[in-house]
Amino acid sequence: MGVLDEGHVEVGFEQETLTIEEAVKVLLQGLGEDINREGLSKTPARVAKALREGTRGYRQKAKDIVQGALFPEAGLNNGIGHAGGVGGLVIVRDLDLFSYCESCLLPFQVKCHVGYVPSGQCVVGLSKLSRVADVFAKRLQDPQRLADDVCSALNHGIKPAGVAVVLQCLHIHFPNLELGFLDSTHQEWVTVSVCSGKGLFENAKATIWSDFLSLLKFRGINVEKTCTRDSTGPCWCPSQSSSALIPCKIETVHQMVTAVTSILRSLGEDPLRKGLVGTPNRYVTWLLNFEKTNKELKLDGYVCGKMDPFQPNCNEEEMHSELNLAFWSQCEHHLLPFHGVVHIGYFCTKGTNPIAKSILQSIVHFYGFKLQVQERITRQVAETVSSLLGGDVIVVVEASHSCMVSRGIEKLGSNTATMALLGRFSTDDTAKTMFLQRIQNTPTS
Repeated sequence: MGVLDEGHVEVGFEQETLTIEEAVKVLLQGLGEDINREGLSKTPARVAKALREGTRGYRQKAKDIVQGALFPEAGLNNGIGHAGGVGGLVIVRDLDLFSYCESCLLPFQVKCHVGYVPSGQCVVGLSKLSRVADVFAKRLQDPQRLADDVCSALNHGIKPAGVAVVLQCLHIHFPNLELGFLDSTHQEWVTVSVCSGKGLFENAKATIWSDFLSLLKFRGINVEKTCTRDSTGPCWCPSQSSSALIPCKIETVHQMVTAVTSILRSLGEDPLRKGLVGTPNRYVTWLLNFEKTNKELKLDGYVCGKMDPFQPNCNEEEMHSELNLAFWSQCEHHLLPFHGVVHIGYFCTKGTNPIAKSILQSIVHFYGFKLQVQERITRQVAETVSSLLGGDVIVVVEASHSCMVSRGIEKLGSNTATMALLGRFSTDDTAKTMFLQRIQNTPTS
């Protein structure tokens, strides 16, 4: 779809939404889930709504936003220089956007910076720059294509002397299910910066680019390593380089891939478009990380002498803690990822070896790779650790949720904290405060 042929005609909105819901049911059943269980019964409708909201740019036209937003503004009639509506650079920085990656269908975050040089003695309402950028962000994208789409639409709509777009993008990088927690160097984000320019900005070495980047640096925005539209590096999406293989449940996997393909069509996309070829397979491969199984939690034969929860002499016990245990999970309400860290504290009899970090990480790992909600994983980790020790456990989970970014409040950088208190930690404020202070004094990993 060309950038100037923006938007799709809205045909059969309700029917297409129902198609997405039915496809989501196929995906849930492929994961071995009961689509009627509490917590999942409304998931198909929620996912369909989120996808519709997150791709509403297909149903919008940038030219409708720009029309009527150009205002006369006189510049210098005589003299040397650029000002007002005659050649003066205008930029809008730090526009927070999100988009869906066309390679894997996971949302990615965007910091967008737009600049233009007015011409024809007129300027555009600055809010329109953000709205035009959002139209193209709300489509299945990759960073360079997004930058080019926004740049071309603004150049066509406001006819400036030049327009430039710089994007700083972050894509979540899930670890391999089996190897993710063995690799201490794993990076949770893939980052890339891209740019696009028209008119005066078409020459990457033009002075106007130096002015643009200088105004960004003025507020601490460093984009020195920005790629150009001619960059030929590897695809930024981690799924493109993943060596994961789809499990050998051929019929089930085929049904899930077909379901994702129908979702793409319902959103108004062409599954055969170059950027989308292979996307259904990659999405299903990733989703199967959260397949419901009957695997048991293996704790390597861990045995700990359990404490007497009614033991009056607390002087023989001491608090242990393990902080910043990484976890990754999948929201069962919207089928979007969330991830963060788990902090665990517990009392243990003096002289007794504390629980090994690997055991606690295994517990977190076990409950993380499921369709989950943060409140549940907090409780499950606390109860499992408590079953090993016999009582006094505190668990704090801090997480970032994709659904907080890609729908609802659409707030980049927001996060959620939950806490579970068992045994003494539920009644002893001093012990609870001591543990929370440890978290405050330790930087997150």
